[in-house]
Amino acid sequence: MSLSLLENLNPEQRAAVTLPHGSALILAGAGSGKTRVLTTRMVWLIQSGQVSPLGVLAVTFTNKAAKEMLTRISAMLPINTRGMWVGTFHGLANRLLRIHYREAGLPQSFQILDSADQLSAIKRLMKAMNVDTEKYEPKKVQWFINGHKEAGRRARDAEAHDEYSMRLAELYETYDAQCQREGVADFPELLLRAYELLYRNEPLREHYRDRFKHILIDEFQDTNTLQYRWLKLFAGPHTALFAVGDDDQSIYAFRGANTANMAEFEREFAHGNVIKLEQNYRSHGHILTAANTLISQNAHRLGKNLWTAEGDGEPVRVFNAYSDQDEASFVVDEVRALNREGVALSDMALLYRSNAQSRVLEHALFSASVPYRVYGGLRFFERQEIKHALAYLRLLTNPEDDGAFLRVVNFPARGIGTRTLEQLADGAARAGTSLWQAACTPKGSGGGKVAGFARLIEEIKAATRDLPLAEAIDHVIEASGLADYYRADKEGADRLENLNELINAAALFSEEFVSLNAADPAATAEASASAETTQPELDRFLAHAALEAGEHQAGAGHDALQLMTVHAAKGLEFHAVFITGLEEGLFPHEQSAHEENGLEEERRLMYVAITRARRRLYLSHAQSRMLHGQIRYGLPSRFLDELPEQVLLPLNHRSESTVSPAYRASAPIPRSQGQSGNDTGYKVGQSVAHARFGTGIIIDFEGRGPDARVQVKFREAGTKWLALAYAKLSPA
Repeated sequence: MSLSLLENLNPEQRAAVTLPHGSALILAGAGSGKTRVLTTRMVWLIQSGQVSPLGVLAVTFTNKAAKEMLTRISAMLPINTRGMWVGTFHGLANRLLRIHYREAGLPQSFQILDSADQLSAIKRLMKAMNVDTEKYEPKKVQWFINGHKEAGRRARDAEAHDEYSMRLAELYETYDAQCQREGVADFPELLLRAYELLYRNEPLREHYRDRFKHILIDEFQDTNTLQYRWLKLFAGPHTALFAVGDDDQSIYAFRGANTANMAEFEREFAHGNVIKLEQNYRSHGHILTAANTLISQNAHRLGKNLWTAEGDGEPVRVFNAYSDQDEASFVVDEVRALNREGVALSDMALLYRSNAQSRVLEHALFSASVPYRVYGGLRFFERQEIKHALAYLRLLTNPEDDGAFLRVVNFPARGIGTRTLEQLADGAARAGTSLWQAACTPKGSGGGKVAGFARLIEEIKAATRDLPLAEAIDHVIEASGLADYYRADKEGADRLENLNELINAAALFSEEFVSLNAADPAATAEASASAETTQPELDRFLAHAALEAGEHQAGAGHDALQLMTVHAAKGLEFHAVFITGLEEGLFPHEQSAHEENGLEEERRLMYVAITRARRRLYLSHAQSRMLHGQIRYGLPSRFLDELPEQVLLPLNHRSESTVSPAYRASAPIPRSQGQSGNDTGYKVGQSVAHARFGTGIIIDFEGRGPDARVQVKFREAGTKWLALAYAKLSPA
């Protein structure tokens, strides 16, 4: 066996790779080389003759990770890896069921239903059973079925305490029978059926226990209850389980991940045989110190401390913006400066807690002509719920828009089926009119429900005629039924946040238009007769949305700034990382306060965000942020208070941009106290009152006119910079 395999491993990595036969838990911190350890462990076992390639079972969470693992093995061993059992939970379950389809009670050529196909099958079933889809929404039926399957429960085991839940259990049972009859299996069924196959068939279970002497599991902290139970079925008395994970990076509780599986694995299998991979090969020291100090606040963790041999590096920069727009502008300035210094845009990431936060950031990047790409998601104006809302708005200003009509005539569902719309389209074609005109024609071919939709649009139009743009859009979202639809959707919280952000976008659009006219009255007078200025505000806003949606996201292969949620960033790394929106209620998310261990999961999410950065880390928060079309004042995230001051560099002034890599003193740049001739009406030393923060003393000023800010030391809330245009201070 070649010792070169172990040459570049650190002592802990080498100990993990060369473990003698037996089960172990590998606590692999961020950037500690866990994929390398997993792969090298498999090569070591095969190369040393302890197991054949067909005697290894390796489970990953993504197909990409499985392919990467096989590629690395092929590069190190002269073997054909195609026969190896390396893949995702669902991929391996599918492989098992294909081989043993008879024992599993499936046809040989059974088909797999994705989520959309499954929902269609449920709708078809409910229609055949004459089930009231308003009382039993198909999406909720789907969640009920999948939730029980992922917990390992069949319909007969489902908890049913009342008429409603008993009906859901009945639908689950009937749905299972339909799938069996049609020879199809949904994704949760793959794992449940594979579990049942091994659980009930002892000879088969013993066969695989004899075959797979070594089982390796990646990202063990993300396993759910059923996945862990399935893995345990493979574990015979001579099976070695090698579980690699990081409880500090467990951020998928909403998908069913059970962090407790790691502690349970240590008790059941590892028996104290735990190796910690703590040397980090990604980030500089100050970044790791910030991450370690933050995560140490969590009580329920197995415990480890990341370190690096690369030195402390640069401080963690903290920017205190006075508004979300100021925050976005700061990010754009720093990104452009770093890019001028030679850092590729693609090696910089802009992270946020929820998708709705991307809108302000995208607008700033678009305005500054900075190419960007939304990773793992859609740009703001391309998201489903936003396009639905815009379609309603388009109908208000132009009811002849057939595309907008078709998009929302039955969304949310109004019982308008495909056949009805075909009849409506036929009638419109014969008359040479739009679908709207056909819907409004007395005794038209659309039917009463389509006519009801037309009346709804007319009612919304009348109700919003004299409302400001943001209020009008708010009314449309509510009156159309979009808000109620997403409130009832188990996964609709993010979509509701995006709809609220659309209201913010409208308010900002109106504000910018008014500010532009006020700033240049001569230009306004000159252009007052132009088509652009006489165009209704809603039309201007829709044009603005179309322009931002239609351009500027970088194409494949082009250098572009990466935008993504923190969840989407897991597993990635960048030279420079910006973590934005660090305010209470945003990050940590307000929902975490109502969930068991919710705050600890939010802290783990922040830990993941911090450890994405290799060399440069920015943390930013805004004193004011537009929410639901109105300015809201927020408090800095508690996570900022949990970071060690010695690694932080506060940036409370825009001129303190720290593009130079030189380590600067962390004290803020001194400001002149009591600016002479300031036009704010306030002075240093004056006592003032704020509706939210209480009473305090003015200690500094910055800027003039509408851009003026004032620094106030509040008795209870601490020291804050406030934009006077929004602060509404009063003498105390």
